[in-house]
Amino acid sequence: MTDNSHQRFITLDVFRGLTIFFMIVVNTQGSGAVPFTQLTHAAWNGCTLTDLVFPSFLFAVGNAMVFANKKLALLPERAALYRIFRRTCLLFLIGYLLSWYPFVGWNGEGAIWLKPLGETRIMAVLQRIGLAYCFASLLVRYISFRYLVLVSALLLITYWGLLHYFGYEGIPYTIEGNAVRRLDLLVLGALHMYKENGIVFDPEGILSTLPAIVNVLAGYLTGCFILRKGKTIACIVRLLLTGTALVLIALYWDRFFPINKKLWSSSYVLYTGGIDILFVGVLYYFIEIRQWKRGTYFFLVFGKNPLFIYILSNLLGVFLILYLPGNITVIDWLNTKIFQVIAPGPVGCLLFSLFFTMLCWLAGWMMDKKKVYIRL
Repeated sequence: MTDNSHQRFITLDVFRGLTIFFMIVVNTQGSGAVPFTQLTHAAWNGCTLTDLVFPSFLFAVGNAMVFANKKLALLPERAALYRIFRRTCLLFLIGYLLSWYPFVGWNGEGAIWLKPLGETRIMAVLQRIGLAYCFASLLVRYISFRYLVLVSALLLITYWGLLHYFGYEGIPYTIEGNAVRRLDLLVLGALHMYKENGIVFDPEGILSTLPAIVNVLAGYLTGCFILRKGKTIACIVRLLLTGTALVLIALYWDRFFPINKKLWSSSYVLYTGGIDILFVGVLYYFIEIRQWKRGTYFFLVFGKNPLFIYILSNLLGVFLILYLPGNITVIDWLNTKIFQVIAPGPVGCLLFSLFFTMLCWLAGWMMDKKKVYIRL
């Protein structure tokens, strides 16, 4: 068998770039109309295209770990752990600062006030990525490859049990009665949690980070399998069969533990993980086997600087909600004057989102031209 241990397949980089692309698209839908349903999160149970994005990013983090851990394995124990915990802390801190940013608040009448740390959200996207990466890295380092699947299954079953037994009786999988919310209220407090439609509930809560670890492990296991099997049809067939099996199991489990992104249910992990494996299998066939690489550079730009581009999109996103004279936000003005005029309705919302995403891509493209890549 060919030694692929030092080969980095372009498929995994394209997958990461695609994920960042869609993450920005769905996070910056235009105003002035109701966006396409698939470009918004499911209200509660169910899964839209938007709901696939975040777990796919965690899956991509697992892919990247395949190569990062080869370097970590060469380091002394203390140095390796230092790198893992350092990256975790940096991701958590950056995520927290993004929650606090822009540090002050203001309105259209010029009133400005300092945003208090006592009311800043603690858990969010980068915080979950940091924690899931940390635990997955430790599991990969101290548990043999063959037992990682077993550990993943135990994490998902344990999480199901925790939600079932510690949620409110009769309503353990509702927004009001779930154990994720109960723990966050107890540990974090309502002022440090996300609020939606008047209900305090954090979709990136402490407890629901537990199953998210499995999304990272799924990406890691998939990357290891691809590296071991190489560019073969047998590899693709195994990926497609595995992905299909996970999706079918998830659909069956959905009858008892609903597929739910905000709860990050165990069935949701299997469903999104299965779709990610299927998608990687298809990409792998066309890019690595058929050598269809035209157009991949567009997504590679996102994939080469994912953290920088994601942070940039968040910083620019805050600019969009600033008020202009006339008590109208930047995003509302742009959509009212331009995008909803060009294409009224959800198409206009999508056009604005694509325009915003291209601004982020241009920043990534300029960095790629200068060979500047941001790593933690």
